[in-house]
Formats: sequence, C-alpha cells, structure tokens
Amino acid sequence: MTAQHDSARLFHALHDPAAPLALANAWDAASARLVEAAGARAIATTSAGVSWALGAADGNRLDREQAIALIRRVVDAVSVPVTADIESGFGATPAEVADTVARVVAAGAVGVNIEDAHADGGSVLRPVTEQCARITAARAAADEAGLRLYVNARVDTYLLGAGPEEARLQETLDRARAYLDAGASGVFVPGVTDTGVVAALTAGIPAPVNILAGPGAPSVAELSRLGVARVSLGSAVAEAAYATVRRVATELATTGTYTCLTDTVDYGEFNALLRA
Repeated sequence: MTAQHDSARLFHALHDPAAPLALANAWDAASARLVEAAGARAIATTSAGVSWALGAADGNRLDREQAIALIRRVVDAVSVPVTADIESGFGATPAEVADTVARVVAAGAVGVNIEDAHADGGSVLRPVTEQCARITAARAAADEAGLRLYVNARVDTYLLGAGPEEARLQETLDRARAYLDAGASGVFVPGVTDTGVVAALTAGIPAPVNILAGPGAPSVAELSRLGVARVSLGSAVAEAAYATVRRVATELATTGTYTCLTDTVDYGEFNALLRA
C-alpha cells in the first residue's frame, strides 16, 4: 500500500457529518502550506484561485498542463490529502476527462471535483446522461490507476439558478443520485445556505454532501447538525487575499500611506514554513 493509497483512504474517512471536513481552499503551494499549518486535515484547491494565479479567467479557460503542474506542486508542499478542483474535467469528451483524471492521480491528488455546468454555452447544465458518462470515465481512469479516488460530483442547479425554482430541489436530488450511480463518491451543491434545503439534500442524497460556505452561511457546527459532511470556502479565500492587494495598492496610489499592511504574515515565520 503506497502513501497515496493511505491518503485516499483517509480522505474518504474524513467525510463525516459528526465532524465535517472543513476546507479553506488553496490556490498555490504557499497558500496550501499556510492552510495545513493552521490545522487543516486536507487541502482542496479552488479552480478560480488557481486560474487567477496563473493569469487566466475561471471557467475552463486554464491550460490543463498548467493546472496539473500546479496540483503536483501543492501535493509536494503538504503532508495531508489533496483534492483538486478540475472544473468540468478539462476535456470535451469523457475520454478527455479520463485522461485528465489519470494525470491528476499521477500528480498525487486523492480527490477531484467535477462540475456539471456546461462550459461551452447552450444549456446551463449538461444533460444528466452526458455528465454521468464523464463521471463514469473519471471513475474508470482512477480504477485503472489502482486508486480509490474521491469523486466529488458538483451539481450547479442552485449556484446557476438552473430551471424553475420550485423544481430545483428535485432536479438536484435526481442529478445527485444519477451521478452516484455513475461512480461519484459524494455530491457538492454550491449556492445553498437555507437550512431547510440543506436538510432536504442530506436526507435525500445517500452519500456525503458538500456545501459551499461563507459570510451569512450556517456555521460548520450547524451544518454538521444538518448532516453535512464537507464544508468548502471555494474561491472566497483567494478573493480575500486579492482584496488585500487591492486595498494596499489603492492606499499607496492615493494617499501614499501603508496602514493596510499592519496585519500580515511574518516574513520569517512564512519563509521558515516553506523551508520545512
């Protein structure tokens, strides 16, 4: 049994509603080391943060090779399990998604997020059968590599406001069950913070449920009571970091002062963390 296999087994076990896996998503090796040092039990990347750091817009516009190289750097930087946000799989076909997943596994990750938003226009979400084929291909690629990869199937019904509001919950549940049948390990439903909807999702999805949190969302403890097994912050951490850059740059350009720089990570501490 290799270290990656042990890490994959641990990562699956961390999805427990009694103690939800709380993920402050990272976007490079340095942010991953900071998150790990803060006590995180695993590292999740944010596709938006990764894209921005590499000079691309989010939304399947990032070069796949760049994305996988970044995943490898994050894996090499930390000792905890790493799961990678691979958007819709960086491929137009199931075979291309399978190739992406094989490369992600080779880079050392033990989990992936695959979303069902349609990257190429047309309908907001991919047809269920099409998305199931992509998830099945991802699962087959991981199985061929001999790794029990955690496939987190993202359902974007709420995030993108897909379909009539009154039908959204049932559509989400139907998609979730289909994706699980296709080989997903868990289901990620971003865009939901209403406790009633969250409770309905955890009751209706026979697998770990991942919720996207942030200001105004229920706390991790509240989400635990609702049956949530995984809580992510998504791109919000990267957005907060870039907001600091904007505040500092604006202050310097307008007033010539530096008061925004009073709360920073100590240089020596941070440098030592990256040397460890």
